[in-house]
Amino acid sequence: MNRKNKLFLAFAIVVCLSFITIPRAMAAGLAAFDVNKMGDMSDFDPNNPIIPTGDTIKIAIVASFSGPAAVVGQIYFISVQWAAHDINKRGGIMVDGKKKLIQVIKANHESKAPVTKKVCERMVLQEKVDVLWGTNSSALMKIINQVAKKYKKIAICAAALSDELYDAKNFTRYSFMTSFQTSQIGRAAAYYYGQRQKEKKFYILCQDYLFGHSMAKGFKEGLKQYYPDAELVGEDYHKLFLTDFAPYLTKIKASGAEAIYTGDWIPDAANLLKQARQMGITLPFINTFLDEPNFLHEVGVEGTKGLLNISQYGAENPAFKTPEQIKYYKTWNNLWKTKWQAPYNTRLYEHGIGNIGSYTMQTYWLLSVIERAGSTDPEKIIDVWEGDSYRMVNGKVLTMRAQDHKSIQNLHAVKFVPPEEQKQSFNIEPYYWYKGTSNAGPVFTIPADKIMPLLDPKLKR
Repeated sequence: MNRKNKLFLAFAIVVCLSFITIPRAMAAGLAAFDVNKMGDMSDFDPNNPIIPTGDTIKIAIVASFSGPAAVVGQIYFISVQWAAHDINKRGGIMVDGKKKLIQVIKANHESKAPVTKKVCERMVLQEKVDVLWGTNSSALMKIINQVAKKYKKIAICAAALSDELYDAKNFTRYSFMTSFQTSQIGRAAAYYYGQRQKEKKFYILCQDYLFGHSMAKGFKEGLKQYYPDAELVGEDYHKLFLTDFAPYLTKIKASGAEAIYTGDWIPDAANLLKQARQMGITLPFINTFLDEPNFLHEVGVEGTKGLLNISQYGAENPAFKTPEQIKYYKTWNNLWKTKWQAPYNTRLYEHGIGNIGSYTMQTYWLLSVIERAGSTDPEKIIDVWEGDSYRMVNGKVLTMRAQDHKSIQNLHAVKFVPPEEQKQSFNIEPYYWYKGTSNAGPVFTIPADKIMPLLDPKLKR
């Protein structure tokens, strides 16, 4: 073989390894969530959780359970506890020759770095947890990963999205990023608008920390790749938990922007949208977290029409394609209607979709991996999870790239429309998601091969 052919072969191998992860699960059939195997969920109540103790598989949710972002901890808890409750009602998981139940532990990091390190070490050394589950903040997820690496425990990054968490400097083989990433979100948004070829002028407004800057970087790189004719007319970053967005919105109003790109999450997301509409700014927001239905109802149908949500829990329309999907949805929705009390009786928890649906399914994937590993031994879990694939209840497939532990997946751009147009998505009675706000209508698929997770060339594995 001559040198030219050798170089071509080497290049082909690199491409295959980087872009086509062939999961071992395929050989024996794709691992998937099976609605028909669910346990009896009739007694599930997030305010009165049934949490086993003793010799259990322990998952610590490291999150903000107090302070301005306490609602985020509530979201994580119901998501993880739902999956744990289901598995426990099935009898648990066989690990190391013994059937064990799942124990979920709240670990409050208070949105503070020193507290995060302290609480993670307490979870590992005193509570003897098997998994650290996190979190709302890429900077705090980095600390979780560092603790997991130090004590050789599995960490699951289900909610922090910055690509830097898994670059050559920060990668640890004990942590797995089951969420989507900032670069994927930004490129997905740019791909959508590049295909749409309507709006051309964009303004970026994000939170001023690692995640916010990573979100902005992903969108800027996406525009260069998929919409080079687009124009960035402004770029700003604001402190976390801001209450007055007027200075930024005034600049946006004067910029000539046709759409606003933001990575803001609640409470910032709510305040941003509310104040923008109060100031007469009717531009669409390209977002990931402007989907919390309580504040959307405060803004109303007209104020939320045209929002574009880049979703990690999306699927092609309609939302319900099988009897099993309807059964799963109604199991959740009926409990919300009849059983749950504050804070879990608000519209935020009505459907169990969006990011809540994703966090729940990511947890099911974790538990499926542990079950197939037959052990809580991190090395055995790593061996199964690298290259694994999992089908969520809505049909979407996640694949774990072995090289850097990032998830490969399709994403979806979901356009918010008035209630009378939501039937194209919500195809069972009452044929709309919400009556008092615009919500999911048209869904546009961004194929995984257009938004492959960034792979740091310096990461030698």
